[in-house]
Amino acid sequence: MSIRPADAADAAVIARIHLISRAATMPYLPPQRRSHEQVTRWVEGVLLRECRTWVAVCGPEVLGYAAVEGDMLEHLYLRPDFRRQGIGTLLLNEVRRHNSGGLSLHVFQQNTEARAFYQRHGFTVLDSSDGSRNMENLPDMTLRWVPSSTR
Repeated sequence: MSIRPADAADAAVIARIHLISRAATMPYLPPQRRSHEQVTRWVEGVLLRECRTWVAVCGPEVLGYAAVEGDMLEHLYLRPDFRRQGIGTLLLNEVRRHNSGGLSLHVFQQNTEARAFYQRHGFTVLDSSDGSRNMENLPDMTLRWVPSSTR
């Protein structure tokens, strides 16, 4: 298992992971209206251009990805069949290594598993929202991790 920067050749598999992970772990989300091809174009044209993105790989297989814009963790998704094996922690540690001043993220309030994961990794709640700030219109929270050396 290793973590490496993502590149354009990873776009289709990142899109697939994004779609299947959201469907498996957040069944409360509205059904996906975008095709795999549309999400792949978003990965190529937006995600890989605007975010620093890493992939977790085992041999040639991409098992998950994380994307950061500034100090905001925009995405951390894993293939559902590889959850709870330490891959999310490896990706998060890589992201934190590159964001030594701290890291924020938004998480849906209903996503209790993700909230527990981030809490275990030292994130604390900064605020909560009624959903008006996200396109799904679901209540969410902003979490923040600050390294102990800067507290």
